[in-house]
Amino acid sequence: MPRFLQKALLGAALVVPVAVGPAALFAYDDHVYHDQDHHDDHHWDQREDQAYRSWVKETHRKYYSFSKLKAEDQQRYWNWRHDHPDAH
Repeated sequence: MPRFLQKALLGAALVVPVAVGPAALFAYDDHVYHDQDHHDDHHWDQREDQAYRSWVKETHRKYYSFSKLKAEDQQRYWNWRHDHPDAH
């Protein structure tokens, strides 16, 4: 019986990271950002991330996580985003 238990635990240890891994790769920071100029909030999700990546490319910037941008650059993005509501 101990051999069976060892194999079951080893199998579970190998399966759990594989099952959870893909979900973690696509996890977003699930954060709400406040846009001071437009007085609204933006929920960061996959669609917002795609729009942000479009902005990075369009403005010829180096990609950084949005949360690590300076406040001025975040506001530049929100200004662009309001001009491009369907961007993705």
